[in-house]
Amino acid sequence: MALEAQRKIIHSYPLVRHCELPEDLKNDAVELCVSACDKNSGDNEGAARLIKETLDKKFGAAWHVVVGESFGFEVSHEQNNLLYMFYSGSLAVCAWRCS
Repeated sequence: MALEAQRKIIHSYPLVRHCELPEDLKNDAVELCVSACDKNSGDNEGAARLIKETLDKKFGAAWHVVVGESFGFEVSHEQNNLLYMFYSGSLAVCAWRCS
């Protein structure tokens, strides 16, 4: 397969790149991110807002969320409160908690 063709392969499942959440919280957060990105397709700000508000309600305040493509990050976060995942190709979601 040509290199260019390999780059165009898009996965439609959530790909968790890095996670420091307890398993039950991880599953809930991944499902939430997928549904928010599907519901707000093309509106990354709306998806991030929905994810943040839902995480704040379910698991307590001080969650921060970035949704987009082609970004890097370095954040300070509470221990065991970070999720970095990809969904629908190159759409990335980073969610972390800090007070």
